[in-house]
Amino acid sequence: MAAPELEISKIGQIAINVQDVDRAVAFYRDILELPFLFRFGGLAFLQCGQVRLLLEQPPNGQEELRNSILYYQVADIQQAYVTLQERGVDFIDEPHMIAKMPDHDLWMVFFHDSEGNTVALMCEVRQ
Repeated sequence: MAAPELEISKIGQIAINVQDVDRAVAFYRDILELPFLFRFGGLAFLQCGQVRLLLEQPPNGQEELRNSILYYQVADIQQAYVTLQERGVDFIDEPHMIAKMPDHDLWMVFFHDSEGNTVALMCEVRQ
């Protein structure tokens, strides 16, 4: 009897290592305006579309891990950039085109969250 095929269809949750959970919640909830779900001890959960974000402080004595870069999709990258600048976000660069695709231009801009993690905004500008 053959084993059933594995079908992974989406990411359900992403954990982000943080130094200060309260500070990170304030950034993701108040600056990026992601809906706050709940807090359980040193863990905090927010929603980003269909993906849940888990903000987690490494246990004492455990080495801090670096995160993968999360790319948040926005409808208007220029407006999002201005809005987040006004909120004091530490941008690494300015919005710029990454690639010209057959049906859209891919734009990105990178910044640091409250914990020093690099994150990005991305926008597919239709032609």
